[in-house]
Amino acid sequence: MEIALCVTGSIAAIEAVKLAKELSRHGIDVKCFMSDGACEIIHPYAMEFATGNKVVLKLTGKVEHIKFAQSDLILVAPATANVISKFAYKIADNPINTLLITAFGYRNPIIMVPSMNNSMYKAIAENIDKLIAEGIVFLDPKVEEGKAKFPDIEDIVLHVLRETSESELAGKKVVVSAGATFENIDPVRGITNRSSGKMGVEIAKEAFIRGADVTLICAHVTVNVPSVITTVKVESTGEMSGMVKKLVKSHDIFFSAAAVSDFTVKNPSHNFKISSSENLQLQLERTEKIINSVKEINPEIFLVGFKAEYTISDEELINSASRRMKESGADLMVANDLGRVGAELGSDTNQVILIDSEIIKVPLSSKKEIAKIIVDRIVEKI
Repeated sequence: MEIALCVTGSIAAIEAVKLAKELSRHGIDVKCFMSDGACEIIHPYAMEFATGNKVVLKLTGKVEHIKFAQSDLILVAPATANVISKFAYKIADNPINTLLITAFGYRNPIIMVPSMNNSMYKAIAENIDKLIAEGIVFLDPKVEEGKAKFPDIEDIVLHVLRETSESELAGKKVVVSAGATFENIDPVRGITNRSSGKMGVEIAKEAFIRGADVTLICAHVTVNVPSVITTVKVESTGEMSGMVKKLVKSHDIFFSAAAVSDFTVKNPSHNFKISSSENLQLQLERTEKIINSVKEINPEIFLVGFKAEYTISDEELINSASRRMKESGADLMVANDLGRVGAELGSDTNQVILIDSEIIKVPLSSKKEIAKIIVDRIVEKI
């Protein structure tokens, strides 16, 4: 994949080197255009180093604006008020705006990442709205300290991958649950587990890349959740259950990836911290299996369940996951053994078995790669 990265004269241009390197790590061939203003902030050699390609500073007889306008995507990051406003009225008085107008004529995708003083951002709102109506994608900046700041690089990369994907899940509404729930003992203490939420977050990102409208129901996680993912925070199993039941009514796919507590405290203390001066006995009661209610609420939803066990054989793992599949009516089960090396709670890798009409064993892989395999399987099915 090839993209043309246009760097303009915002102080956020200093982030362009990191952005280009991150895009390259995803296997993207980055061609860079820089404005005169950008060259006063960072040297073109920095972008040449980051991309491995010569930087375009002016148009020559090689007609760079035509050659690179046919890239898979044009990314303007950062995008100043100047370049946005000129593009809104199709003014081509510099290499970057000439490239943009040419790419617009080819109907190639264009992403703008505004970065400027917030008063300027408000002042060009009409120009931004005009371009959005024409199909240009704008990323929301982080509005802080009176500035419309550069968003997180991961958010930009996810949007690039989404705009250049085959969009197999476009039009689909996806819910993903992730993380460890927490059951109160008192206002300070509680029962939880060691789940990191990494698998659920990776699935949410992959579904977003494939074009889905994604909502993440997020309990406690140890990883960053990209701001481009709509996120609903919950804490307890009861809160998780209520939110799942609310959302699955109107969604097409549900990934039940959260590590939901199997037990809750029967009579927790709500108003005071229990003294540690004496021994304490807790009475635990089982929580509901949230996954078992999903198909009753929405029989048409594609339901993906997750079943974790500890130090058992593949045959036992498949049998356990198959029983859960039958109980819940799940369309796909993802089973894993937390006792295996590299598949422990909190690890960046996993070893899973996919169970539907077939049994597919996935060797130890990154959770990012496993998320792709799971979503691929769903795309095949729907």
